[in-house]
Amino acid sequence: MTLFRGSSPEVAAGPDGRILAVGKDAREAAGQGAEVVELRGRVLPGLHDAHLHLEWLAMRSLNVELQDLTSRRQVLERVRRWSGRLPKGAWVVGRGWYNDAWRDDPSWPRPEELDDAAGGRPAILTRKDGHSAWLSSAAIRVAGLRPQDMDPPGTVKETMVQEVRKVVPEPSEEEFDRGMLGALRALAAKGITSVHTMDTPRAFRSFQRLHQAGRLPIRITWNLPAADLAAAERIGLRSGWGDDTLRIWGVKAFLDGSLGSRTAEMLDGSGVTVLPQPELEDLVARCARAELNVCLHAIGDRAVRRALDALEPHAGAWRYWRPRIEHAQCVEASDLPRFKQIGVIASMQPIHAVSDRERADREWPGVTGGAYAWGALARAGAVLAFGSDAPVEDAAPLLGIDAATGWRRRAGWHPELAVSRAQAVRAYTTGAAYAAGMEKQLGRLAPGFLCDLTVIDGGRVTATVVGARVSWRRA
Repeated sequence: MTLFRGSSPEVAAGPDGRILAVGKDAREAAGQGAEVVELRGRVLPGLHDAHLHLEWLAMRSLNVELQDLTSRRQVLERVRRWSGRLPKGAWVVGRGWYNDAWRDDPSWPRPEELDDAAGGRPAILTRKDGHSAWLSSAAIRVAGLRPQDMDPPGTVKETMVQEVRKVVPEPSEEEFDRGMLGALRALAAKGITSVHTMDTPRAFRSFQRLHQAGRLPIRITWNLPAADLAAAERIGLRSGWGDDTLRIWGVKAFLDGSLGSRTAEMLDGSGVTVLPQPELEDLVARCARAELNVCLHAIGDRAVRRALDALEPHAGAWRYWRPRIEHAQCVEASDLPRFKQIGVIASMQPIHAVSDRERADREWPGVTGGAYAWGALARAGAVLAFGSDAPVEDAAPLLGIDAATGWRRRAGWHPELAVSRAQAVRAYTTGAAYAAGMEKQLGRLAPGFLCDLTVIDGGRVTATVVGARVSWRRA
């Protein structure tokens, strides 16, 4: 037995990692011989991140990281220093550049300046949002690209990014696992106990190796890419396969691009259709038959509407049918009630609004009253599941909670679309648990639930507990 003491409320847990009692009954339930773990602060049910990319996070320590830089000059100088340590002919791989934030020159980057910084090496630098990549001339040659494949020159977008990545050498399993473990530990330090990740099978193989070795510090729910749906169908894979620590849930598909890359699909005709409607409808029907959930990336209001249209005929397809629209950054008012009517979860990332506000006003004039509309969706009865889209944004749930509540009101940016703190916490706990079919195991401080805790004191995380084991503690 374990007693988590000194916190509010105190929690008793059994040897199976589940809660025995909470509050005034905790000490009696734990018994006199219990292991006592001292905590400092307020105890919340373990906070989830309902949408991030562990694969990208793992690669941050293996590649050149550019997300913290605010000028073109800084980016090129960091690439120059990084590439100078590499063998001749090695690829320069990085991510995180964000030309909208470059103070010196926010125009789209050019291949020739990357040629110089990378010393003539093949180089691929993925934009912060993951929907565009900047290539050197050598990378363009190796990938066999034509001028019409790039817009502007030296930049590929959407599906072409994935095509170029196929020719980029991958790290060894040992290197990748090391990066993955570091990423998972960093998430635990932010108070995260469980994540829903959207990654390729390479990441899932790493999860399995770490899980077998007993090294996963947090729980992982994996959503596989749509490209692997046929393989999942052949072997009869269903949502929920796995255990409490590592499980498979849904199929991730992209309907459009992103606001930052100017590829979000909008009702005004702008943006890019990544997955045409006939193919989307086929994918949803196949997933419903296979009892595999769907996670549909839709940012623009037209993409969101197309997702709802495709999901509507399959409402209640099976017991654990929990279709999700990922991001849902712009929703037309008439589509808000359809989330509840069809049973669609709004899997959203409040922290995006902080970064996107100025650009959204510029790119989506007249429709930002329906953008990042957490409050409107909540009032319409939609289930909210909050995350971060890390590493696109910081994974810290406390930042996301503030973005969804106080920030919106402080910024004066459509404050009616904010949610209460209680609603935001639910979106990071019970809502996220429901979105992965784990609402009877996670998201609440109640007997029988898994003992996952996030402890907060003075506005910062002081401890993270997963399955009654401390996975991180502030010194």
